[in-house]
Order: sequence, then structure tokens, then C-alpha cells
Amino acid sequence: MQKINKEELLLINGGGFGLGLALLIGAGIVFIIGVIDGFVRPLKCNT
Repeated sequence: MQKINKEELLLINGGGFGLGLALLIGAGIVFIIGVIDGFVRPLKCNT
């Protein structure tokens, strides 16, 4: 096993995904749930 120093450790990329991707996936799931809920349980506006 080879030991690496701090500079080499900071140059390593990979192993996960960013916060933006997680937020995008979450927003997509919430949008799809809202569309399905709108078709299954339509509510009329109270105006």
C-alpha cells in the first residue's frame, strides 16, 4: 500500500454526486407526484 500526501489527496476526483444533482432528482420526483395527484384527485378552484 502506498501512502499519499495531502496535495495528492486533494487531486482525487470521483465517488459520489453533487448536491445539485440530488436537488434536481428530488424536484423531478415531487413534480411527477404532483402531476399524478392532479389526474387522480382533481380539485376545482374556490374562486
